[in-house]
Amino acid sequence: MSAQISNEVALRIGLAARSLPDTDARRLMTVLVDAVGLPITETKLARLKVNKLRLAAEGELEDIELSFLKKAVNLLKGIGVAVAADPLPETTPYSDGDMPGSIRVACASNNATAMDGHFGSCSRYLIYQVSGQEYRLIDIREANIPKDAEDKNVVRAGLIDDCQLLYTVSVGGPAAAKVIRTGVLPIKMPDGGDCVEMMTNLVSVIAGNPPPWLAKVMGVAPEERVRFAQGEEGE
Repeated sequence: MSAQISNEVALRIGLAARSLPDTDARRLMTVLVDAVGLPITETKLARLKVNKLRLAAEGELEDIELSFLKKAVNLLKGIGVAVAADPLPETTPYSDGDMPGSIRVACASNNATAMDGHFGSCSRYLIYQVSGQEYRLIDIREANIPKDAEDKNVVRAGLIDDCQLLYTVSVGGPAAAKVIRTGVLPIKMPDGGDCVEMMTNLVSVIAGNPPPWLAKVMGVAPEERVRFAQGEEGE
């Protein structure tokens, strides 16, 4: 990142990049240089408008949803920038077979137990093992993708290829295809949420009457999945 920016501005750019789908700090820097010029300062960022960011660098970010761009501009202005990140949660030991009938879930995250990340730009993936009785956070996988990676989405998909589900704020079509190719089903939740609440809810769903798509992920036999579907129709 350019030496012409302060540590505070660098922090804002990093956080703003994480808030945008498939965007890293380098991509955002390219857009900002065109939008506000060098040096990038807090004063210049305070005057930045969403439309200016969207159209800069020949519309590099114009395909990103407006709500994401608004959040990024706020972060660039210092609005919503946390003073200190919450500590990461502790993991629980797990060995294969400990939780019969369980599935593995990856949550795209930037902060503590929040599911607040985009697949292509989140800081890490929180890995949960979930059954109809309990859930455990069994691993935290940092998304330290090499700058020279030929396809960062392939590398990211490889980080979670032992999971069955991916919870993420967003994932682009080409990236989603690469995730699905590894056998992982992406679930987009644009508003994000707390992983603990999501996993608690998933425990209840698995213990009750899982929808056919989830039953398939769980490895339930086809005839049993038909039973699930018929049960839903009868409700």
